[in-house]
Order: sequence, then structure tokens, then C-alpha cells
Amino acid sequence: METQTQTISDTRRRGRGALSNQAGRFDLDRYEENDGWEIDEERPAFRTEITQEAAKSIITRNASPDLPFDRSINPYRGCEHGCVYCFARPTHCYLGLSAGLDFETKITARPNAADLLDKELRRKSYDVATLAIGTNTDPYQPAERDLGIMRKCLKVLADFQHPVGIVTKGSLIERDIDILASMAERGLVHVGISVTTLDAKLSRLMEPRVPAPIRRLQTIRRLSDAGIPVRVMMAPVVPSVTDHEIEAVLGAAREAGAKAASWIMLRLPQEVSPLFQEWLQEHFPLRADRVMARVREMHGGQDYDAQWGRRMRGEGHYASMIAARFNMAMRRQGLSPNLPVLRQDLFQPPLATADQLALF
Repeated sequence: METQTQTISDTRRRGRGALSNQAGRFDLDRYEENDGWEIDEERPAFRTEITQEAAKSIITRNASPDLPFDRSINPYRGCEHGCVYCFARPTHCYLGLSAGLDFETKITARPNAADLLDKELRRKSYDVATLAIGTNTDPYQPAERDLGIMRKCLKVLADFQHPVGIVTKGSLIERDIDILASMAERGLVHVGISVTTLDAKLSRLMEPRVPAPIRRLQTIRRLSDAGIPVRVMMAPVVPSVTDHEIEAVLGAAREAGAKAASWIMLRLPQEVSPLFQEWLQEHFPLRADRVMARVREMHGGQDYDAQWGRRMRGEGHYASMIAARFNMAMRRQGLSPNLPVLRQDLFQPPLATADQLALF
């Protein structure tokens, strides 16, 4: 891992969200040796590297009261979309990598995800409930175009008639409308499309490799036209940067066919906070102090409070105001806070390839 204590040149990180590649909390003993020679070196740009991992299991369980699901899968570790605010960045530190540029350039793919999913769903002890995909890293990031891991997982879920909730910023989900539309007819799928801003320039700064806002609205329209229930997700709302767009985002999403809406406040856990503050100082230096003041106001003076019930939306006057505005905007647009509950009664493991077919 390339450890940096300051921002990296624009040419080396072109098209990336993070400005640096600082060591994570598990690598605090790392340091850069200064040999005394102040010689400029031409160093290569950060290129995306895809590593394939033979995963041993694929379904992750959680018991968080903040989440409407208790299980999820992640076909990829890391995310090339490069959203500077991504709360999942610290997970890369467990791999000995940086939550900064490493997170968006060193991607781990799990090509055996679909086979593992098939195996785990066949266990006699398995109890069916909605499976979430995309809640950590995006299953429709650029690597998926060539690897197709998410599509294979969807085929397994469709064969098992298993309910699934998908969250993405990627327009590549349109490739899988054939599977999703069929599942939607049986009440087995809904999709959340994240639209953080309608400002294309701001979006490019915050989430450099995500489809433009207008393109994501087109994705909402195409999914909706195919009969797939869609929720627009303003996740996150960034104080003093995107909060003024709440009404506009919901209005545009409703026009595109969204049926429901939700929001999450900016979250800055662990290594995300210094990365985000670097980004603020680079792009919004006059607003940086105001943004962080709002963030700390909602978290008892801290950059982040991980307590259940508070971490997603914060507390205090500002958080309450955003919640009230969002609820009012939803009502005006006729958007629901929830999509229809997915069916669980259709779940049925299909015959495996080696199973003997019944005669009658």
C-alpha cells in the first residue's frame, strides 16, 4: 500500500474521489522514510486493479435495529465509483489497504459468489427473508460489466424465488431488467437508486465514476416502466452542500417514476472523516467549517456517533429540520416512505443439477 500523509497530485488521481491514500487505523505504525533527497519523480496514475477472491461464504448477517434487513451479500470489496463520502471506505483497512485511493482502485471481486449463494440457500436450516445487495459497496460498479457476478447472483435468487432489495448508483442495472422484471411480477424485488444531487458538476466532484444525475433518473424511469418498484435514496444529505436540493431531487425522481423515497445524513466514521475534510478544503474551502459544524452539532460535538438510532440521521435542531423538510417533500410528491413488502412465501429451492428428477 502506498501510504501518504498529504494530498496526491491531480494528474495521479484524475477521476478519483479521495485526495490521499493515508494509512488506516490498523497500519498506524507505517511511516514514509525521508532520505533527504528532494527530487521530483514522475509517478504513475492510480489505475484500477481487480483481484479475484475465492470467498468461503457470501451471506453476511447483522442485528442492527437501524437496518430493515438482517442479511446481505457483497459481490465486491471496494468500489470504483469513488464516492468521497462513502461510509464503507473503512472496510478496506481490514485488508491492510487504505480507505482512500486504495478503496476505489484496488477492487476485490468474488467470482464464486453465485455458487456460494446457491449452496447457502439450500441449507435445511436456512430461513427466508429479504436479502439486501449494495448496502456496502455497489454491485453495479464498472467491474460488473465484464465479470457479471451480480447477474449470476440474481439468476440464483430468481430460481429460488427469493426476495431481494437492491441499492445502486449504477445504470448497469438496466442490463438485468429481464430478470428483475420477472421477479417484480412475483413481488420479489425492489430497487433503491441513490441520487445525491442534480448538479452534474458537484456529482462529478463527490462521486467521480458514478453515472451523471440525469442518467440515474433515466434508470429510475426504465426500471419503473418495466414494472420494477423503485425508491429514490438521497443518501447522503450533505449539510450546506446538497441539503438545499431535497425538494428538487424528490420532484425529479417522482417525475421519473419513483414510488418511494428515503434519506440518510452524511456519515463520517473512522477514516472517512479526514478524507472528507480534505475534500471539503479542496473544493469548498469557504464552506468547510460550516459543514463540519453542522455535522458535529448532530453528533454531540464529534465527527460521528456510531450509536444505534442516531448514526443514520443524527440529532438536534438541524437534523430535525431536514427530517421535516424531507417528509413534507415526500407528501407533496405523493411518495411513500416504504415500498411494498416483498413476498417470502414463494421461496422454493430448485432441483440441483445432480438431483434425480421425480417421475410424477
